[in-house]
Amino acid sequence: MDALTQIAQLAKQQAAHDHSGHDFQHIRRVVANAQQLLAAYPQVDAFTVLATAYLHDYYDEKLVADPATVKTALSEELQHTVGLKAAQIQPIFFIIDHMSFAKNIDTHQSLDLAGQIVQDADRLDALGAVGIFRAIRYGAAHNNPDYDPAILPRQELTAANYRQPSTVVNHFYEKLFKLAATMNTPAAQQIARQRTAFMHPFLAEYFHEIGAQPPVTGESPATDTDS
Repeated sequence: MDALTQIAQLAKQQAAHDHSGHDFQHIRRVVANAQQLLAAYPQVDAFTVLATAYLHDYYDEKLVADPATVKTALSEELQHTVGLKAAQIQPIFFIIDHMSFAKNIDTHQSLDLAGQIVQDADRLDALGAVGIFRAIRYGAAHNNPDYDPAILPRQELTAANYRQPSTVVNHFYEKLFKLAATMNTPAAQQIARQRTAFMHPFLAEYFHEIGAQPPVTGESPATDTDS
């Protein structure tokens, strides 16, 4: 069994009981996105990108109670079971430690091209039809209401307020509709615009069906100018 297959198995085991939209199906889509983006960058180390894509949620603080302990255990697994050298593990962990949306709210974290590809691959899975399903799943897993007119979208997310409870609908306005502007690679930028454009009419129909007006946020419906 090669190293990447073993890493995929580790990721599958870790995500086996997730119900928040960070399950192994999410991981597999992120890997597929990364493979698609890698095609334009043959100079980038594909193993680092794909290994990181598999492991990007492994010790995420929103998913595990003790990220530091889980990270240490993962490092030992990668060295003693998978057979990676410390020099191979370091760039993987650096990307994981600096790529998340939460880590980039107050301070932009610099990533090399490998890290930018993984970051784009992960953020693409938060958009489009899949992104809608994942937003609903995450909200349900955290007992967040679908919509509450008394809870307005936050005008600015900060590291301090990012994890505070909100609504599923607010998540679109606070984060998802803004992700396309954060993409690093041209291919991801185009895909993100297309997927974001799909999400706007979904919310418009939602508000039509419940007989409510969408919140005034300054967000205008996205359009796909490249199709």
